[in-house]
Amino acid sequence: MSLVVGAIVEGVVTGITNFGAFVQLANGETGLVHISEVADSYVKDINEYLQKKDKVKVKILSVDGSGKIGLSIKQTTSSGGRGSHSKVSRLSFEDKINKFLKDSDERLLDLKRNTESKRGGKGSSFRANI
Repeated sequence: MSLVVGAIVEGVVTGITNFGAFVQLANGETGLVHISEVADSYVKDINEYLQKKDKVKVKILSVDGSGKIGLSIKQTTSSGGRGSHSKVSRLSFEDKINKFLKDSDERLLDLKRNTESKRGGKGSSFRANI
């Protein structure tokens, strides 16, 4: 089976990293689905979308001379990438909003902590003891 750019094939996730997932195709070759090609929305943690041994449909984006194969999951669905590959996409709108608000609050809290530590902490001011 030769790999044709643009073809949609099935594969099995063999490894997950912080930048993407490795998928073994039917012909035994392994390609990479970059984290930006997993879903239409921002993917912070790829483990929320994929796990090892998951069967996935992938589109072959590129095959270079050195044997590297670029793959995409989000480009396999006809509805613009909103397929069943995502646990997050199965949430209701209200659940998505609540998750967004929680994540946003956590980020703001981290930012405040980081800023306060650079300024000397909460409630501390520089006073000369005279």
